[in-house]
Amino acid sequence: MIDILALVVPHALLALTIWRLIGRDDLDNDPLLPPREIVRVHRPQPIQPPPGGDPGTAG
Repeated sequence: MIDILALVVPHALLALTIWRLIGRDDLDNDPLLPPREIVRVHRPQPIQPPPGGDPGTAG
């Protein structure tokens, strides 16, 4: 029983520590590095049909 307790307690404390570190916003920013530029990806717009309809179906 003591062996299981000796394994569970440190692992539970490590898991709790990692869980708390994941939620910190200040770990994502390093003040010594230059700020990153936001790269915007150009997404092409879908092709719109002509306003008068398809001329190939008239008739």
